[in-house]
Amino acid sequence: MTQPRVALVTCREIPDLTPDDLPLLEAIAALGVTADAVVWDDPQVDWAAYRLVVIRSTWDYVQRRDEFLAWARSVPNLVNAARTVEWNTDKQYLRDLEASGVPVIPTVWLDPERHFSKRAVHTRMPAYGDFVVKPTISARAKEAGRYQPVDVGSRMKAIQHVMRLLDSGRPVMIQPYIQSVDQEGETSLVFIGGEFQHAVKKKALLNGPGAPTVGLALYRPHDVMSAVTVGAAGLAVAEQALAAAAEHLGVEASDFLYARVDLLQGDSGPLVIELELTEPALWLRYSGDHPTTERFAAAIVARAGQASREG
Repeated sequence: MTQPRVALVTCREIPDLTPDDLPLLEAIAALGVTADAVVWDDPQVDWAAYRLVVIRSTWDYVQRRDEFLAWARSVPNLVNAARTVEWNTDKQYLRDLEASGVPVIPTVWLDPERHFSKRAVHTRMPAYGDFVVKPTISARAKEAGRYQPVDVGSRMKAIQHVMRLLDSGRPVMIQPYIQSVDQEGETSLVFIGGEFQHAVKKKALLNGPGAPTVGLALYRPHDVMSAVTVGAAGLAVAEQALAAAAEHLGVEASDFLYARVDLLQGDSGPLVIELELTEPALWLRYSGDHPTTERFAAAIVARAGQASREG
């Protein structure tokens, strides 16, 4: 009998998966299923040969999002599902979370179709407190910049940054820089099948003020990470975000094979900075006493079995 196969999908720059994901291959094999690392845009791949196709490190899609979405729609048994991928690869999903009552970082949204002038952009930037400019479709803080509103030179660089993005047809988001990240970092909560697994704390990526962050590697193994215990307030906000996303997409939170909710501490409590349902690093090696790798492998195998029965 042929052993069932699943695909763990990555990109050409990381064809053999990240070091964090590599243990999944052995963990899945131990459950009687073969797992292959497969590049998403490899034209030679027969996606129909896989019981399940699991997006992992497809981190080069940002400049080719339309192509990536077309690929996602064409692949059978893709998780997370193509509709989720389309919604989640544009950070304007945060507007939907906010509308559902999820505490998110206050954001100014600029649409290139509005043809904003430099003066109009200037008026939409904060009058005080550092702030961040970034495109709504981005990853790993690429093309994000931190600026100071009271510094004329910094504010001018911010305006130029916004105008470059808008002129290239890319929507822009402007957010206050949450100062707590400098001391406390960013907390990422990992979920498998809607169930919380473990959390890590990550050092801030934007050390500005200065020019936009460019040229970050798709995978940075030396990010300063550490396991962390999450309080009740943080877990509640993360679960609220996951539930709101599920409701918006018309699914159950358990339908998300994996999820990562990134939080910052605001003045009044935790704030969602991102909800990652497409290709999040899950920081499996920081799960400590929580065997997230094995649980993730088991969830993949179970989902593959379900796909087989439904097929």
